Amino acid sequence: MTVPADGADLLADHSILLAIPAFLPALAVVGIIVLVAVRDRRTERREGEQSSTSPVSSDEETR
Repeated sequence: MTVPADGADLLADHSILLAIPAFLPALAVVGIIVLVAVRDRRTERREGEQSSTSPVSSDEETR
């Protein structure tokens, strides 16, 4: 770590700014995966509710 000279204050550390380009794409990928998973679960839930409320005849099941 660097030691500031007498009378000089260290105002900012730029390591966070350098890390942003590495973390933003990773966070974007995680966000997209979560979005797709949530949408998929909602779709499965709707399909499950529709199939349980409307009985299917045995003739339609064999097709």
